[in-house]
Amino acid sequence: MNDAFFQEVLDSMFDGVYFVDPRRRITYWNQGAERISGFSEAEVMGRSCADNILRHVDEEGHQLCLEGCPLAATMSDGQPREAEVYMHHKDGHRVPVVVRAAPIRDEAEQIIGAVEVFVPGRTAERAQQIIEDLRRQALHDPLTQIGNRRFGETNLESLEGDTAPAQSGILFVDIDHFKHVNDTYGHEAGDEVLKMVANTLLNGLRAGDSVCRWGGEEFVVMLPGCDGEDLARVAERLRMLVAKSWIDHEGNRLRVTISLGGALTTEENAIERVLEQADRRLYVSKETGRNRVTLTD
Repeated sequence: MNDAFFQEVLDSMFDGVYFVDPRRRITYWNQGAERISGFSEAEVMGRSCADNILRHVDEEGHQLCLEGCPLAATMSDGQPREAEVYMHHKDGHRVPVVVRAAPIRDEAEQIIGAVEVFVPGRTAERAQQIIEDLRRQALHDPLTQIGNRRFGETNLESLEGDTAPAQSGILFVDIDHFKHVNDTYGHEAGDEVLKMVANTLLNGLRAGDSVCRWGGEEFVVMLPGCDGEDLARVAERLRMLVAKSWIDHEGNRLRVTISLGGALTTEENAIERVLEQADRRLYVSKETGRNRVTLTD
């Protein structure tokens, strides 16, 4: 069996697969890697995997390409590794993936590189299904492709009543200094930022959570069956993931941050009151420095 056969097999895989040499330069990139990351083979071949391509971050926001790279560690000690990380997509947003690294050895058993296989996490797979369902039901926002305000209002209604979870969380999210992005770089760049933030929020949720574009640069996240600890954890993860994301626009790397305000439903609190609390706390985050989460008064 020749190299062409093995390349055809690798390209037919849904998983992303790439090889690196001892200096972490990419020597092979399959079609699955292109599909999941958005980067073509021509864009990555010969470049270091840490060179502003995938830029994995973990749940705490550590940039693994700079500290704790699974590939580098595997090439150092020859041990395979697995990790759940958030990958940087070419379009700017973050994608949850499971990565597995293994050493590549020559005939003398010397390590001459490594292979990384990455597959979309369950959240990413579910996010794509959500987008497809929203399109069919005309509940999607045409620009960002996530749920629109009507979708959000319908989901909010499900958080109260006899069949609602005992407790749920709501987050109001606003992009910081969004007007500056539009005024400085134009509305096309602003649209790309909106899409990047929307997809990063969608990919950072728990199973069963949802997000909608509420209006302008504001989003609402709904977390059924959520306690205070869950709400804080998800809110901080979303804040971190957006801060660690960026888009490339006409030679400029554009980064934005988000401010968040959240509240929990209770038997005594009507949804309208919870929304008011979350909205008020969002503006506390804006007024006290932005790029932060406020969950209490």
